[in-house]
Amino acid sequence: MMKEYDPLTPAEVNDAAKEFFPLFDIVHRNMPENCTVDDTIRVMETICSMAQKRRNFDTPGVGPFGFNKKPKKSPVEETFASLFFKED
Repeated sequence: MMKEYDPLTPAEVNDAAKEFFPLFDIVHRNMPENCTVDDTIRVMETICSMAQKRRNFDTPGVGPFGFNKKPKKSPVEETFASLFFKED
């Protein structure tokens, strides 16, 4: 059984590289000339964060999960909201 702190195998690193580098290349191609790898990785983090938010927005029924779920409104709260907060 593998433990979390066992060394990575070459196959695991290869699989991760196959996922990482195509995404890195997409971002790096759009970066200004003379930018560093560090610059690209920082921008990539921001872009991936935006992509996650877009996925949540564009895909109904996906997330939030666990303690991030919004609690369901009680019938009293729904009635109150419908009376005082009209949706256009």
